[in-house]
Amino acid sequence: MPLTIAAWQSALDAYDIETACLKEMKEFLNQEAFSRAVEFLCAAERIGASGCGHSGIACQHFAHLMCCIERPARFISPAEAVHGATGFLQPGDTMLFASRGGKTGELLPIVEICKAKKVHIITVTENLSSPLASAADTVLQMHVNRETDKWNMQGTTSTTALCMIFHALQAAMIEMTGYQAGQFALIHPGGAVGEKLCRQKTENATDKLP
Repeated sequence: MPLTIAAWQSALDAYDIETACLKEMKEFLNQEAFSRAVEFLCAAERIGASGCGHSGIACQHFAHLMCCIERPARFISPAEAVHGATGFLQPGDTMLFASRGGKTGELLPIVEICKAKKVHIITVTENLSSPLASAADTVLQMHVNRETDKWNMQGTTSTTALCMIFHALQAAMIEMTGYQAGQFALIHPGGAVGEKLCRQKTENATDKLP
């Protein structure tokens, strides 16, 4: 069945909505709060991340981003967190919570565990006066103009906004830690990226031959 005019226009509008969101987001990024988040993440031996729904899925992506720059991290399911999974975290580690409204009930008990264990808390939220924001050591404010669906309900633009913050954190951490492409080549030998990295590594080694 061919797309209706309305469906095609909705698809095009989705690009415009999310593009506008990304352009606006930088105005909501506080350098001091962001710097503290990077400091906590770089200093942590272990990094946890938790959220529900789309935020939780984005947090899985965040944990993978951290592992890709050799910062041990894992997504901690809100359900598993209160059944022993927070044993992964030790004093001085960092836990990131993602919740657009900052009131996600499933995350609040994890906050208390983190505080008792002296784990640094980063909250990413749109609501700076929310319980999750108030409990955090630093807060990264996300901004969402609107979701892409016509009812403004689906976790679309909000997921993109959350991932953008995660990408910015990783980019800053690469600079702060001096992480090198050669290190990534070791842990990512698979796929097209792995082939490219290995080829570059071989070419660099050849160039150094007498």
